[in-house]
Amino acid sequence: MNRVKKEFSIRDLENLSGIKAHTIRIWEKRYNLLSPERTSTNIRTYSITSLQKLLNITLLYNNGYKISKIAELSQKEFKDLIATITTSESTQDHAVASFKLAMMNFDQALFFKTLEQVSENRTFKEIFQDVFLPFLNEIGLLWQTDTISPSHEHFITHLIKHVIFVHTEKLNSNTDYDTDKTFVLFLPENEIHELGLLYLNYEINLSGYKTIYLGQSMPLENLVDLNKYFDNLYYISYFTVAPSKDKIDAYLTNFQNLIGQYNKRELWLLGQQTTHLEQANLPQGIRIFSTIDIAIKELNKLETVNL
Repeated sequence: MNRVKKEFSIRDLENLSGIKAHTIRIWEKRYNLLSPERTSTNIRTYSITSLQKLLNITLLYNNGYKISKIAELSQKEFKDLIATITTSESTQDHAVASFKLAMMNFDQALFFKTLEQVSENRTFKEIFQDVFLPFLNEIGLLWQTDTISPSHEHFITHLIKHVIFVHTEKLNSNTDYDTDKTFVLFLPENEIHELGLLYLNYEINLSGYKTIYLGQSMPLENLVDLNKYFDNLYYISYFTVAPSKDKIDAYLTNFQNLIGQYNKRELWLLGQQTTHLEQANLPQGIRIFSTIDIAIKELNKLETVNL
């Protein structure tokens, strides 16, 4: 049975397009830009075609076109103008809109077609930071407002993971590491959100460092053995949902007892749960980074020191 979502509420359209529901209703009434259906209880519903049209209208609107002028465009003029904008260097808004449609329709082909388009004039680093990160931020908001289901999120994040794996694999053919520093990337137990960690793994490989990627739900006890094989370890983890606020201090104490006793060991932390911590109150060697970009800058500083 085809369970792709085919009907959207005006609130869904607001969440997906960023255009307020009140404004969408004005555009409908004044310019006849969308044609909603109505349920037996007189509630507006919109098709996937209407969603796609609104996302394209939003693209033009955000690029400086007045809604009155957009409404006057013929179908051919409308399509041609969209094509002109999406083939320009500034394709971020269109790419995010296309990824949204791919997610809503579980459309893998559209995802990779869009990725191919944005890859023409961007490096993978630029694609992730300029397109994927804004898109992932929007996914979080859409999930919170019940516009998308967990299946939508799992589908699209699986595809993005695949892309990160492919680009990381290309780097892993290089085994000549610049320093003796080794980065161990892991997620704590009950933590499964690993996109940020996967991308950091890519960045660290790109900088010429050796990485050991351990992935999701890794017990601290299983990290201890690594200290027998490597002298200069940096542990990196993402605390998105775990450990919880009431358990995070105990987790860090446990880390210090098990691993902090070794020389030249640091723990770098990112993720939502780290907002409950203050850097000044943390033991030496444990550091908080509020964004991936800040962690990458610190990585580059290490690289500079090595030189």
